Amino acid sequence: MTQDKLVIDDLATPRLTEQQRAALDYCATLTVELTPKSILAEARAVSGLEDAGPADALDRLALLCDEWNSDGELTNLGRLSLRNKLVQHATSRLLLHDLLTAHPEIHDVEIRRPIIVAGLPRSGTTHLLNLLAADSRLRSLPLWESYEPVPRPAEIVEPGEVDPRYTRCEQQWQMMQSMSPLLAAMHPMNPDHIHEELELMGPDFASYNYEWLSVSPRWRDHYYNTDQTPHYEYMKTVLKVLTWQDGDLTGANTRWVLKCPQHLEQLPVLQQVFPDAFVVVTHRDPVSVIQSAMTMLAYGQRTSRTRVDLPAILDYWSDRVEHLLRACVDDRSKLPSGQSLDVLFHAFMADDLGTVEAIYQQAGLTMTDAAQQQLQQYLRDNPRGKHGQVVYRLEQDFGIAPAALRERFRFYLDQFPVRVEVR
Repeated sequence: MTQDKLVIDDLATPRLTEQQRAALDYCATLTVELTPKSILAEARAVSGLEDAGPADALDRLALLCDEWNSDGELTNLGRLSLRNKLVQHATSRLLLHDLLTAHPEIHDVEIRRPIIVAGLPRSGTTHLLNLLAADSRLRSLPLWESYEPVPRPAEIVEPGEVDPRYTRCEQQWQMMQSMSPLLAAMHPMNPDHIHEELELMGPDFASYNYEWLSVSPRWRDHYYNTDQTPHYEYMKTVLKVLTWQDGDLTGANTRWVLKCPQHLEQLPVLQQVFPDAFVVVTHRDPVSVIQSAMTMLAYGQRTSRTRVDLPAILDYWSDRVEHLLRACVDDRSKLPSGQSLDVLFHAFMADDLGTVEAIYQQAGLTMTDAAQQQLQQYLRDNPRGKHGQVVYRLEQDFGIAPAALRERFRFYLDQFPVRVEVR
């Protein structure tokens, strides 16, 4: 391993650090209860609230708990991590429902002309989102706020104090890095990192995010067979809450910048819920996307699962990316031409600022000197490969040649002229 090139040569048979082993050994002594009853009980104790709102969300929570409880290959550390995420979502649900009950006027806040990035994971969406968010005229969603959109009742933050939600997120990030030291090189999750708004569907126990957290084919099938419109509406309501909490009581002074790969397979829903949105669709060689996503997921499983099944990861995520892309090919034309733009990954990487200027021009946002300076400062502070660059070994680790994998995506490559990156 060099300073810049990070080679993970133990994906299938991980060599654990002493800290990883100690965490696994400690968690093995714990009883980790993955049940709706225990999760809601803890969330109610944390929030001091009882009413979780419409009960259909609890049916989805029960499905997640049942699937993950039946997974015999989860370590207790993996189970604890999943339980903590569900408790976090349940706590936010209680707080959100209480706030909306007390202040029904929040529903009248408007989310006006958001700029929304949709594209495969690992296709430049994160870099584009964080670059756009450097423009102080746009409202974005930092990770710490996405995890806990509403403060806990007893946590009053005085001017100059650090929000306890930020502190909890920073502590979680430090723990994640101790368990997965190379995570920062693949997908930083520090508190200030601008995150995906699908996290705001978590309190509704919705979105494809749970597939990234653990092996969840039953949840995937439920998601495929369920209209996602109510969950997008729920997410929009949480955006209204955040806008209202900022003091913009109508939304007149706030323009959000958002992004999520899930939108690729939900473009009609996205258009219905955000009819005045400007949507940027990013495109990249699917093989490059898949090898990157699979490596990241496999690396994370070294402490959450008793074995890392690389063939299963290949099968699942190749299918998953194909589903995203087939929906994109089918539905891309349904976005109004004046409210959407396709961005090719290689062109974006070659000219970050030029891409943003093209987005601004079509989205009706002027590129001011101040905005350009903020964007340039972000690029100086965040060069590509800042935390090192992972070397991906598709054929060696996953046993498939790039050309063979790419063939299944011919339907997509024939429509969008992405540059082949992995040969």
